[in-house]
Amino acid sequence: MRHAEIIAAVLLAGTALPAAAQLSVGGSVDVVSDERRRGISWSEGKVAPSASLSLQLPAGFDVSARLTGLRESVRSGGADAVVDASLGYGGNLGLGFRGEGYVIAHAFTGARGHMDYVEGGLGLSYQLGPAQLGADARYAPSQSAIGGDNLYVSARAQFGLPATPYTFNASIGHSSGSVDDPLRAARLRPGGSYSDWLVGVRRVTGPLTLGLDYSGTDIDRTVASPYADARNSGDRLTARVGISF
Repeated sequence: MRHAEIIAAVLLAGTALPAAAQLSVGGSVDVVSDERRRGISWSEGKVAPSASLSLQLPAGFDVSARLTGLRESVRSGGADAVVDASLGYGGNLGLGFRGEGYVIAHAFTGARGHMDYVEGGLGLSYQLGPAQLGADARYAPSQSAIGGDNLYVSARAQFGLPATPYTFNASIGHSSGSVDDPLRAARLRPGGSYSDWLVGVRRVTGPLTLGLDYSGTDIDRTVASPYADARNSGDRLTARVGISF
């Protein structure tokens, strides 16, 4: 399935929800010094801009799309951008717990060959005052674009410092999966299964967000793959600035 068809399928599923529901629209424009996901760079270690738009429904459904510049990313076949289109559902479970489920289509523009893939996920979080704890699992079934299937499990924590604009966050995750094509599998798992971590801080004042993250992985080797991007799979400090609306 081509990237335009993937995006259309996800977004049309969202618009098929009850038309009578009142929509809440939001979005943001961001710039990061390096677009890093699961501890590895998606933008060649270079500055990456992004813009996102989301629609929230009272029934608990949400539809969103995010466009991110990838700077002719080696990891994604020279793609100049990716659109992440998602459809999700979430709700309070009681006693401070919240659950969510979602499907995400990743569609790449300007890529050499077929790079698009789809994954689904589940999340559970617990809120206690200014602190939030959570766990997530994402699974991408076997697809040629990623050389097999991929499972990512993670835990996260967030703490808003009372009476200040600062929020601290941390996460740890592990990527694993089967391999049908070692070269393509190196896109999401350079060198095989690995763990990643992140610690960061955000300063939010009105619509402006400033952030600083330190992320890393335990990747100590890479396969000889044109998609592995071994130079950008290690520890790195990244900065971001964003405006929400």
